[in-house]
Amino acid sequence: MKTLKLIFGLTLVAFLASSCYQEVIVEETHTTTVPTITLAQLVSSYDLWYVDIDRSTGSGYIPFMQIAFTMSFKNGTVYANNNLVGIGSQGNGLGIRTGYYDTFNDTLEISDDIDGFYGFEVTQRSTNEIELYNRRENVSYVLVGYQKGTFNYDTLFYDNIHYFLQEYLTWEKTYTSEYGAINEFDYENFVQFLPGGGEGNFLSSQDPNGTNPNSVYWDYSGIYNVDDVSGNPYLKYLTLDYDFLGNEYFELSVINDRTVELFHPMSGTLYRFTGRGYIQYKNKRKLRESKATIAAQMIKISSF
Repeated sequence: MKTLKLIFGLTLVAFLASSCYQEVIVEETHTTTVPTITLAQLVSSYDLWYVDIDRSTGSGYIPFMQIAFTMSFKNGTVYANNNLVGIGSQGNGLGIRTGYYDTFNDTLEISDDIDGFYGFEVTQRSTNEIELYNRRENVSYVLVGYQKGTFNYDTLFYDNIHYFLQEYLTWEKTYTSEYGAINEFDYENFVQFLPGGGEGNFLSSQDPNGTNPNSVYWDYSGIYNVDDVSGNPYLKYLTLDYDFLGNEYFELSVINDRTVELFHPMSGTLYRFTGRGYIQYKNKRKLRESKATIAAQMIKISSF
């Protein structure tokens, strides 16, 4: 009886072992292949790539990258918003056509209409961030992707309003309020804002209204600052620090792409200036600089 039990037990173990072994053999393993996106698909997957100039690194620079607020890559064509005037409407929000592009593996090649050919090694930093590195100039640019419907053109405009003031040859005074005390600024009819944070980056003139912007005689010069107003992103403080003449302070409001208002608190007078001689930045250049670089160059003027 014990012998039979032993034989039966051994047979059962052998059967179970055999059954388990067969299950392992017949089981199938299914693997799923995750599709990868190509560089061409990646750069065209966003309407706009914001050029985050504050995160650029390296010893060199590339002019067409340095003047662009945004870049777009559509069907082999490069578009850029180089100007704040018209941003959001020019080129259906993409700006102007500036050149062509092509992709090869992880390399983006751009042929700019003015600056010529540049190749970039592309690294995807996150879902909507890429880094473009140009080995020849030893410079990297970080681009952040957005769709037009979620991109805040107003924030871009007001964060960079000092560049907006530079996009006209001059600003002509076209309105002075009847209220307000008489002051020296009543006699100034033209103001020009120039690039750079050092001395002599604004000019003003008492030439009569209607003078050709290219013929204005500049009576005064100095440096200017544009500062934020706490709690109001759409209002700025403008300070004109005249050489040898002291400072004038204004509250700066933008009416439209060609018109700004300057309120002079000391006199209570409101002025309106209209831009004359629009400068499109493609052939002509204004190199954007990081906020840290501007702060280092800027001769700080005490404001309100």
